[in-house]
Amino acid sequence: MKYTWPILLVFIVFTGCAIVKIPLFPSAQGLEEQVLEGEGQAKILLLDISDVISDKKKANGIGFRQRASLVARIKEEIQKAEKDKAVVGIIVRINSPGGTVAATDTIYHELVEFKKRTGARIIACVTGLAASGGYYVTSAADEIIAHPTSITGNIGVIAMKFNVEQFLSKIGIQEETIKSADKKDIWSPLRPSTPEETEIIQTVINTLHERFVEVVYAGRRPRLTKEEVERLADGRIFTAEQALEVKLIDRIGYLDDAVKEMKSSLTLKEAKVVTYYRPGSYKGTIYSGSATPYQEINLITINGDLLSLMPKVQFMYLWAP
Repeated sequence: MKYTWPILLVFIVFTGCAIVKIPLFPSAQGLEEQVLEGEGQAKILLLDISDVISDKKKANGIGFRQRASLVARIKEEIQKAEKDKAVVGIIVRINSPGGTVAATDTIYHELVEFKKRTGARIIACVTGLAASGGYYVTSAADEIIAHPTSITGNIGVIAMKFNVEQFLSKIGIQEETIKSADKKDIWSPLRPSTPEETEIIQTVINTLHERFVEVVYAGRRPRLTKEEVERLADGRIFTAEQALEVKLIDRIGYLDDAVKEMKSSLTLKEAKVVTYYRPGSYKGTIYSGSATPYQEINLITINGDLLSLMPKVQFMYLWAP
């Protein structure tokens, strides 16, 4: 062992110094295409929308690197699809309780604009849960198919806060706020809201709710009238059979049925079902990559994500029981 370092030094001197850099956390790479099934020239893109809808970046398991937000990923996948003329349709696989108003509306907007620019067909397939913002996104689709055990609906808006004033006073913490006007700290969790502040927040929620109703009506007409959508928009949830009965979905089926329906509606004998992924990940089937199935109503998961979204007031298209 005592000769190891001298030998290494001689080797470096006579062969040249080489510095090898091994990145512990490789930089993010661009999206690549993977064929999940089928063959032919035409492509059907499988777009996955799972978990809480947010524009917040997601941390990897060990927390050293953040992944792109759901909104950013969907935008990137849509841009890649638009450049590929072989992509004739998108199947949006949805398993989500919804999310923030802004993030949900952004994804809806991107899907609608993609459809306008390309003429591609969009089918939404609810594999577990499409509640609130999850259902909002389906309104961009030409057709909605839902698994037999799925849950949809919960059309509406919610905003929540924790009033921690009494709790803080019990442990000897007092809040001091200096503000330019009496409503500058509207809906602060450090004090109760005044009746006037509650009315202001309610007005905002009513406006956002009306937009939700308009989006659903735009997607479901002429199947539903505006008045029918308003009656259904009271926050209730629906089983697949109930949703079909009230015309919130078009048929009950599985993801395989969505693929068949896409081919049939586009008169395609053959088509490849593709997805986009980043190197290092793997998707083997059309069901790969799905998050926790929300038909199990995992309250810990939903509320955990909700709390991470709420360092401040958030208006949500979200089912958070």
